[in-house]
Amino acid sequence: MAKDYVIGIDAGGTKVAYGLFDRAGEIVDRMQHPTDAEADGPAFSDQVINNVKSLANKHNLAFDKIEGIGIGMPSFILYDEGRILMTSAMTKIKDFPMRKYLETRLPTRIVLDNDSNAAAIAEHRHGAGRGTRHMVYMSFGTGLGSGLIFDGKLFRGTYGWAGESGHMLATPDAGVICGCENSGCFMSYVSGHFIPVHVKAGLKNGFRSDILNPDTVDGCKLLEAMTHGDELACHIIEQIAHYLAVCVYNIYQLLNINTFVFGGGLTNLGDKFFSRVYELFNKYNHIPLPVYFKMAELKTDFGIIGAAELLREHNVE
Repeated sequence: MAKDYVIGIDAGGTKVAYGLFDRAGEIVDRMQHPTDAEADGPAFSDQVINNVKSLANKHNLAFDKIEGIGIGMPSFILYDEGRILMTSAMTKIKDFPMRKYLETRLPTRIVLDNDSNAAAIAEHRHGAGRGTRHMVYMSFGTGLGSGLIFDGKLFRGTYGWAGESGHMLATPDAGVICGCENSGCFMSYVSGHFIPVHVKAGLKNGFRSDILNPDTVDGCKLLEAMTHGDELACHIIEQIAHYLAVCVYNIYQLLNINTFVFGGGLTNLGDKFFSRVYELFNKYNHIPLPVYFKMAELKTDFGIIGAAELLREHNVE
């Protein structure tokens, strides 16, 4: 019987999104729910299982019509084994054989990978990275990560988590501790998850704000406050721009790849913000050869598209 459908799942620190795709790669249906940051591996997986079954039942699909399920997780993943070693945004999902757990409960093929890897594949095949030989995808939202495309193929490294740029150390042993269990990684300075922490610290250190509340702040409120000239918002956004620029510069020096594609919720900080990031990047870059900063083109669907593409990428391997 023809397997006419695939399911792509994009699990992030804020939400878990599901996409049902037909054979032509068109999205048939979507669904999403908030991420339960306190869930452990089995609890999170059981929620995924229930939602996959609900999506299939909604369309009267037997599992023999589903080719497989691709899942992008914000995790360090031992790729060949399908084991999650650590998840900084969901710290209780740790040392968990997620692929095996799902395969014993869902009668279809499961491909599990890092969410930035999935997004990189999507943007390289269908988005801003089309036609590039090498590309770095920068996931810039609740977390910070990268997906690396070398010679048109995803590069995972020895164990499977190449591209965890957010957990490279910006200020080793100093700064905020992250779910990666280190202090001072780039993610702790740049990601949306840590904006409330920096608002609280800024207020404590004497920065003025009549707008920002650490209990309700997010990227949109931070941007709105900056447009009103809020001192603390301007300080935090400049800090984010600085550390993002340094992170990108370090990747550029290491890999000598000149195309960076940015996706994720914090890209809503806009052109003025990214112009500042590019300016700071060039402060450190003293070789006048072109380096391109591009915005992801697939918008909110890039995660589920990339997760579905993991199945195809897995077949190619």
